[in-house]
Amino acid sequence: MAIAYRQRIDDDTEFALWKIEEEADDLYKQLKLDDDEKAYVEKLSNGKRHLHWLGTRVLLRKMLLTDEYIDCKVDAHGKPYLVNLPYHISLSHSFDYAAVMISKTHKVGIDIEQVKQKVERIAGKFMRPDELAFIDPKHKIEQLYVCWCAKEAVYKCNGEKEVSFADNIFLEAFSFDAPGQLNAHLHKKEVSLHYNVGYLQYEDYMIGYVKGSI
Repeated sequence: MAIAYRQRIDDDTEFALWKIEEEADDLYKQLKLDDDEKAYVEKLSNGKRHLHWLGTRVLLRKMLLTDEYIDCKVDAHGKPYLVNLPYHISLSHSFDYAAVMISKTHKVGIDIEQVKQKVERIAGKFMRPDELAFIDPKHKIEQLYVCWCAKEAVYKCNGEKEVSFADNIFLEAFSFDAPGQLNAHLHKKEVSLHYNVGYLQYEDYMIGYVKGSI
């Protein structure tokens, strides 16, 4: 499968989606991995987690237009980064899709989620009362997913652990209109950051994406 969707944010920043229709072996053949990565892949069970890991790496290679080895590591906070290429990256996946966002100049964050009714049951865990108050009943499920994806994208862009979606990431009121944008703020101790988050619905998936500070 080729890239299913691609969107350029600016001259140095873009994201793309890959629909995972291949078998694991077909994805594996498209990658160059070091011994540690090969050992990690071998430990993954042959399920969605396996396909997601492979799919995000294949998509990353396609977006960077390289057949060379990509040294992609994960830092102490779980944020992926590239050792040998001058890009900030963010990876996400959900069911049949992998998502990757890259930028030469800015930190980035992306999240993709399949839209399901269950989000309503857990909304109180990641939303504050004033945020729940601006949810439009006509688009409740979709707008809740926008909020989740926005907070997850901000969390990934910031790249620090121990950040609470409810207590540290705040969303300004917005009307659901996919594609659309909303304002988000991250406050924790001395850290205070503002983000403009983009979102869109692709098939039955919601995507939130954000470009952070340089």
